Amino acid sequence: MKTTGNTLLITGGTSGIGRALAEAFHDRGNRVIVAGRRRALLDRMTAARPGMVGLCVDLDDPASLSSFASEVRARFPDLNALIANAGISRGENLAADDWDPADAQAIVQTNILGVLRVIAALLPVLKRQANATIMATSSNLAFVPRADFPTYCASKAFVHSWLQSLRHQLRKVPVEVLELAPPYVRTQLTGPQQAEDPRATPVEVYVAEVMQLLERADHPRGEVLVERDRARRWAERDGRYEETFAAMNPD
Repeated sequence: MKTTGNTLLITGGTSGIGRALAEAFHDRGNRVIVAGRRRALLDRMTAARPGMVGLCVDLDDPASLSSFASEVRARFPDLNALIANAGISRGENLAADDWDPADAQAIVQTNILGVLRVIAALLPVLKRQANATIMATSSNLAFVPRADFPTYCASKAFVHSWLQSLRHQLRKVPVEVLELAPPYVRTQLTGPQQAEDPRATPVEVYVAEVMQLLERADHPRGEVLVERDRARRWAERDGRYEETFAAMNPD
């Protein structure tokens, strides 16, 4: 993936890793379009960064997505990079008598269907470019789950698997398919406490390492993995899966 000279669109770009990526690419002179649901956040972000564009879209709403895709095709026919980053996370107690799958359904809508929908909507534009990139955000938890976030982890495992198939099917098309699999990062993904947790990697440190990997094209198999990701990524291969799972999910 080029880190300069792109017309790049990122979903989920108004906070956390998405915002840090949008700002990092903008700092390198890329034309950056940030897509999200909340107009006020988009306006504040773009006002602070001249040249950055904010577009409202609800990926769960077919009418909103259709209008959004039409606007992108009309205004940005040279779009050559898409980062599908929007995601939510919620803890679930599946053993509780009152467990309600509503949270699981919301996670599937955003983390799985949201990724598929935005890629489907914009892939025709990307395929017209000489060199294009799709990067979607999975998670280090796609490889070894935290049992208290079951649907979140499963949704990211879905993204990991699905991207492999997409990469294979696009192998003869000039569209690179990358997977971003973050470790535990100081964002508000699971709530304000995560943003203050000293065990989590500062978001600016994580994104700086990601940008270095992209600049060096250091992403074998299309996986953008920082050093902290690697042990969990290869836990099963290296015979450490049960040990790693137990450490993450103590009795």
